[in-house]
Amino acid sequence: MKKYLKHIIFNLAFLILNSFCFSQNVDSLKLALKNAKHDTTRCNVLSVLAAVASDEEGTKFNEQLLKLSESKIKLTQKSSSERKVYLVHYAAALNTIGVIYINKGDFQKGLDYNFKSLKIYEELGNKMGIAKSMLNIASIYHDQGDVSKALDYHFKSLKIKQELGGKKEIAKSLNNIAVIYDNQGDIPKALEYHSKSLKLREEIGDNNGIALSLNNIGFIYNNQGDASKALEYFKKSLKIQEKNGIKKGIAISLNNIGVIYKNRGEYSKAKEYLLKSLKIGEEIGDKIGVAASLKNIGIIYENQGDIRKAMEYYSKSLKIAEEVGHKRGVVGSLCSIGYLYYQQGNLKEGLTYTTRALNISRELGFPEAIKNSATTLKLIYQKQNKYKEAFEMYELELKMRDSINNQETQKAAIKKQMQYTYEKKELENKAEQDKKDTIAKAELKQKENERNYFIAGFGLVAILALFILRGYKQKQKANAIILHQKHLVDEKQKEILDSIYYARKIQLALLPSEKYIDKNLAQLNKKS
Repeated sequence: MKKYLKHIIFNLAFLILNSFCFSQNVDSLKLALKNAKHDTTRCNVLSVLAAVASDEEGTKFNEQLLKLSESKIKLTQKSSSERKVYLVHYAAALNTIGVIYINKGDFQKGLDYNFKSLKIYEELGNKMGIAKSMLNIASIYHDQGDVSKALDYHFKSLKIKQELGGKKEIAKSLNNIAVIYDNQGDIPKALEYHSKSLKLREEIGDNNGIALSLNNIGFIYNNQGDASKALEYFKKSLKIQEKNGIKKGIAISLNNIGVIYKNRGEYSKAKEYLLKSLKIGEEIGDKIGVAASLKNIGIIYENQGDIRKAMEYYSKSLKIAEEVGHKRGVVGSLCSIGYLYYQQGNLKEGLTYTTRALNISRELGFPEAIKNSATTLKLIYQKQNKYKEAFEMYELELKMRDSINNQETQKAAIKKQMQYTYEKKELENKAEQDKKDTIAKAELKQKENERNYFIAGFGLVAILALFILRGYKQKQKANAIILHQKHLVDEKQKEILDSIYYARKIQLALLPSEKYIDKNLAQLNKKS
């Protein structure tokens, strides 16, 4: 188990390292994939490759990730930690495929894949995964015109992200909610949410996110008719993208600036920016971006009355959109081509292209595209004197307009906002109360600790004082005993010395002197 945990830690470190060091070096990642010794490592590398490679290659790497993780899930035990790792990769791959279908405009498949991903993340308890899947689901409902469901999932996603505290993801949710309010015509709310998103992105230095927010704010001013303000924000965004070398972002900003000049009637400048955007899009293989630039250039030629050139660019845009399965782009080009044929008086071709656009829009649930197609078909049927069909298209046009901007959806938006505000306030109040309780508890604990420390300290000092006092008394007693013993010893010593001195005196008094003894010995020797 320890060996496996080490392996997982290595893989996570490897993934982070790749995100920073190899984001611009796909070849190094491909080599790492080739040399990978373990399937979890392969999954990690494929995950990074799917994110940093070109759209076409990234899709292939994501498909490999999906197949590999799915096969490994079947081979691992349900309760194993390894299986959970593969499940996370599998859910992420499903999520990415869902996003690809969203970009292509196939919302039903986008929903299917994101709901599958959401289910796995919920089983794993992976909150960030849940939030990301919900965000994608919300985007699909928004594009389908179901504002109520879109806001519901957006606010659910936002709530989870705020609990987790990831500013980058919170900013993304705020940005998407702002787009909904913008589409609903609630400009103050849209700017409020975009401003919140922008502020968070500036705090964390998310340059790509900052550029995106600036672009979106620019769109709002453009829709409000303030082209100068819109251009100001688009150019700010372009400057950031160019500074950081984010080519896809540069192409988007160039395209947006080109659209502003196009709307102003400054066609020369518009073409300049749009052709630059087109060139970068072709270089990086961003076919969806290329299709958008081609369509915008086509609009310029149409506005200039050059129908042949307009048709040429619309047809190129349509072909690329069909190649990559970008159904939103397909619908847009079909509508434009159909309208051109109507203007030329070729009602048969106009009817063919616009009917195709309407059918795809209905299939996928594009309210805006359905409305545009119905408008053109209404004009064609009027020219053909088919008044019944023309009236049906008129009714459909009104219905789609109402589905986008009716009062019910606006009420739903307000209701969801109020619900979110209330829940957020409840969370804030709870968090504030919890904070106060925690502080109060900490202060009480600190006071108790201080009291306990004081008591313990006082007790130790008292015990120490007792020991010192006891030692002092014992020392005094010992000193008294020693002093007493010293007196006794001194007295004994004095007595002994006195006895010795006294004995010596007696000895000296009794014993004759040496001279006396010598004298007597000498006399005795003479006598003998």
